[in-house]
Amino acid sequence: MMADVHSKQVRSFNMSRIRSVNTKPEITVRKGLFAAGLRFRLHDKKLPGKPDIVLRKYKTVVFVHGCFWHGHEGCRYYVIPKTRTEWWQNKINRNKELDSQHVKSLKEQGWDVIVIRECELKQGIAESTLKNLIKKITR
Repeated sequence: MMADVHSKQVRSFNMSRIRSVNTKPEITVRKGLFAAGLRFRLHDKKLPGKPDIVLRKYKTVVFVHGCFWHGHEGCRYYVIPKTRTEWWQNKINRNKELDSQHVKSLKEQGWDVIVIRECELKQGIAESTLKNLIKKITR
């Protein structure tokens, strides 16, 4: 196994900076929805998977997934680390498994589920992604 390129302290600091809520992609989506006049709740603990955005009026939930953490196949932002590869693959596969369980549960409860990927919110394509999202929600 290859040694980590960072010391334990540096790695720990880097990992502590990674957020699970209020990420840049999530805030981009929230600002876009709010600007379009849509109102929502955040991270409803009563719903499976604690969706990032809940629009009760439209019976719709939105998950904003990071490409790395949710294993977005074929995406340039999804690269398996060279160290502890097996551990990371297990972690990411578990995330994907949970994602599909949550989507299935929400659909069974009658919710529309929309998943937006981090790479869809990058400069140059975020605007069209948000327009499409708003169309999907309000149709």
